[in-house]
Amino acid sequence: MVDRVKIGILYSTTGPYGSMGRDARDGAEFAFHDYRRRGGERIEPAYFDPRADLAAYLEGARNLIRDEGCRHIIGTITSTARKEVIPLVEKHDGLLWYMCPYEGFEANENVIYIGGCPNQHLIPLFDYLLPRHGARPYLVGANYVWGWEMNRLARELIHNAGGTVLGERYLPLEETAVERIIADIAEKRPSFVLNNLVGPSSYAFLAAMRALGARDPAFLPENCPVASCDLQECELSDIGEGVATGQLCAASYFDTLDTADNHAFKARLKDWSGGERVVSSLFASAYTAVSLCIAAIEAAGSDAPERVRAEVLAHNWPSLFGDMRVDAATNHAALPFLLGRINAGHGFDVIASAPALAADPYLTGAATRPAPRLRIVS
Repeated sequence: MVDRVKIGILYSTTGPYGSMGRDARDGAEFAFHDYRRRGGERIEPAYFDPRADLAAYLEGARNLIRDEGCRHIIGTITSTARKEVIPLVEKHDGLLWYMCPYEGFEANENVIYIGGCPNQHLIPLFDYLLPRHGARPYLVGANYVWGWEMNRLARELIHNAGGTVLGERYLPLEETAVERIIADIAEKRPSFVLNNLVGPSSYAFLAAMRALGARDPAFLPENCPVASCDLQECELSDIGEGVATGQLCAASYFDTLDTADNHAFKARLKDWSGGERVVSSLFASAYTAVSLCIAAIEAAGSDAPERVRAEVLAHNWPSLFGDMRVDAATNHAALPFLLGRINAGHGFDVIASAPALAADPYLTGAATRPAPRLRIVS
């Protein structure tokens, strides 16, 4: 192995999704802490903060690759930023480690996907919602690829279930004027709402839905839930005390996960951070991406991307998500499904789950037959 290896960390810690970027960066930092605690010395981070500027993501990736000598980059939150960075990573034959839930329909040999795709979050979410709340949803989304694609897939799922989408609206990332959307929801009275908004738009929408429920009990979470696939524990304090209580979110990890590995992880984290800390799926995924990258570099004896990728694909890897397998055909990790209900303590209570699902980013059906059976907790 070479004397010194740098891994690039590319997260925006300010702007409309800054709380998510800060949590992901903290997860990466904790992974390096664990590596040093075990005696590791040769691998170190190199950080770049694009500050939510799309053009700066490309600048950051170029800086990490050219100036810092990184052949691996852990990062980006939004799909737009990921797609901005991928061509440069391809040009230099590096590896981008992407660890956010995303809309699917992508598989790139220069990307390791630790975040879930729709058959790992949206489809099992609808398997839970449709029998309990009906197939007459309202769809809201951020006006970019995440919102567009997630709502397109939702329309297909509802059509296949013989239902009707009652409305579909989009907002820019930082737009918080949600009154017209709320008025339309109040008029059309959907059975549930799929929320693919991001950051402040999502927070304003959830606050307005709470106010609507206070006026009309038909829109309380137990009657017309707002369900998301991208809401994180680290965002709940941004939303406001009690504003989102009772609403639903699909993820592959929640802080409240009751496993020995998670308890041990949180104990180490408490020692590192100096107190209790709620762990989001982004924190856990960034931690996992960095830890897996380091382990594969060490196993390969090199940071050469082709050798590291071969190591990643050749083994199961212990993780907070269970033994993790990355599929050689798609570079996507198999991930469990968890459905959480937001509680009054800025966390999620798990109400349904399914064991690790092989990723099927193009929804061919090959990786998802038979359909996973949800375990209903409450």
